[in-house]
Amino acid sequence: MKCKGSSKSSHSETFCIRLAEKYKNIRTFVIDMQGLSILVPTYNDECLTLVRSLSDECRQADMPYEIIVGDDGSTDKDVVETNRGIDLESNCRYIINNVNRGRAAIRNFLGRQAKYDWLLFIDSDMTVVDEKFIGKYADMAEKYVDNPTVIYGGYCVPEQSGLDSNLRYRYERSCRHEHTAEKRAERPYSDFHTSNFMIRRKDFLAHPLDENYRHYGYEDVAYGQTLRQAGIGIDHIDNPMGFCRFEDNAHFVAKTEEGLRTLAQFKDSLKDYSRLLQVVDMLRNLHAKGIASVLLRPLSLLLRHNLTGSNPSLTAFKVYKLSYLLQLI
Repeated sequence: MKCKGSSKSSHSETFCIRLAEKYKNIRTFVIDMQGLSILVPTYNDECLTLVRSLSDECRQADMPYEIIVGDDGSTDKDVVETNRGIDLESNCRYIINNVNRGRAAIRNFLGRQAKYDWLLFIDSDMTVVDEKFIGKYADMAEKYVDNPTVIYGGYCVPEQSGLDSNLRYRYERSCRHEHTAEKRAERPYSDFHTSNFMIRRKDFLAHPLDENYRHYGYEDVAYGQTLRQAGIGIDHIDNPMGFCRFEDNAHFVAKTEEGLRTLAQFKDSLKDYSRLLQVVDMLRNLHAKGIASVLLRPLSLLLRHNLTGSNPSLTAFKVYKLSYLLQLI
């Protein structure tokens, strides 16, 4: 789900539509599942194409399902008007909230609206890239009939042309090796995101997301912490959704800054789940935090200028995030 003020690349939109068309005609899966509620939180993001792709797969699988899209106070009237078409799709609902409740609250709201035993949460900027996507989750549901387990499918970043100057695309592609199930399983609760995961409804309602996380960033990290404390395991599998749409550099930097402010706000509870906070702690233990903050502060404007330009540096991005966080804490 995009944060306020984000924009979309027309090139990436075309890419997503091509992927959706590629998987339009899919084969039927044999599924032993009572029913699936697919829950899509959105904010200023057109997701009718996504809903149709997911709906096609569920129908081909001949399984009970519903898709509920929760609009968290979108301000883009054109997007809202397009998304109203979701109500015309079979077994689909588009629920509009006039007030922005926040990233955690909208997911909790959708969980309460769902009617089936299994919930599949998918972010609205994801794209179906595998014709077996629903079938893989259905197989996992059968495996965990009686066990309280979250199943996280991850996400992938398909290679695209024409995005070499896009910071978000460069960043996501640079760390794509970390998105495999094997790699994520090394840190199962830290390397978890709410963009594509399945959970039993009773477990989700008993352990909802922390609604204090209203702004962008780290609500999924906090939820990993919640699951760990509740003794609910996370099974990491390779069943990714595609991340194919990327905001421009200025909006991504602003989103990153918002996420760092969230991290600073909840630093005490997230200290064991954030590598960046661990770096800050290391500097503090070496009595170098103040020095690092003073040295990096004059560079911040230059770094930000690079990141919002046409040739952003990933090294500059790492240094800028550390510098920004040091000024906050």
